[in-house]
Amino acid sequence: MSGHSKFHNIKKTKDKADAIRGKVFTKIGRELAVAVKLGGPDPSTNNKLADVIAKAKAANMPNDNIQRSISKASGEINTVNYDDVVYEGYGPAGTAVMVVCLTDNRNRTAGDVRHLFDKSGGSLGTNGSVSYLFSQKGVIVIEKEAGVEEDVIFETALDFGVEDIVTEEEGFVVYTPVDSFKDVVKAFESKNIPLASAEVEYVPSTYIVPSESEQERLEKLIDALENLDDVQEVYHNADI
Repeated sequence: MSGHSKFHNIKKTKDKADAIRGKVFTKIGRELAVAVKLGGPDPSTNNKLADVIAKAKAANMPNDNIQRSISKASGEINTVNYDDVVYEGYGPAGTAVMVVCLTDNRNRTAGDVRHLFDKSGGSLGTNGSVSYLFSQKGVIVIEKEAGVEEDVIFETALDFGVEDIVTEEEGFVVYTPVDSFKDVVKAFESKNIPLASAEVEYVPSTYIVPSESEQERLEKLIDALENLDDVQEVYHNADI
């Protein structure tokens, strides 16, 4: 997992969340609704819902908001008609980009995403064109400024057979199998360890180092994609 700082993205996400927190919560609310539709409102029996709740808490979404979204989705379960779609493409410098969307209109979303790739000098690919470069993992980020002892983090994580723990200047990144992600998050929460981020992500197996100008174009593409209402997450393999 070396060669790529998770904290660059965490800081960028925090800055955005401070500016457009309502929009961030709206997107997470949509994910909660879809998770409820797929597996019901009980996170103990709905792993997808448990994962989204962990993501919501790490984004500082109030518990009242989380429960309200779940309750609303439970009452409107037959009217929630979002499709989970992942678009794959190539950004500047040939970077692989995965765009995770929830949409009620696939044609609209595909057109919007394709337009932004074309505008950046990249291209939208077909299914499987870049996904083979990624694998899904639970990714939990803990900042050193949280004041948690390093030994406590390692002992807590290793009890669950995590895949990797990366120590960076700003903190720690814990990578887990998808199946044990929920349990690792709960273990950290039980010890009152604050999480800067916690979600199941597409993690690249290799990275590309773009030039300064290519990096600027890539960041503009990512920003534009994230500003689309239908886009939930954007993953890439650029080492920024």
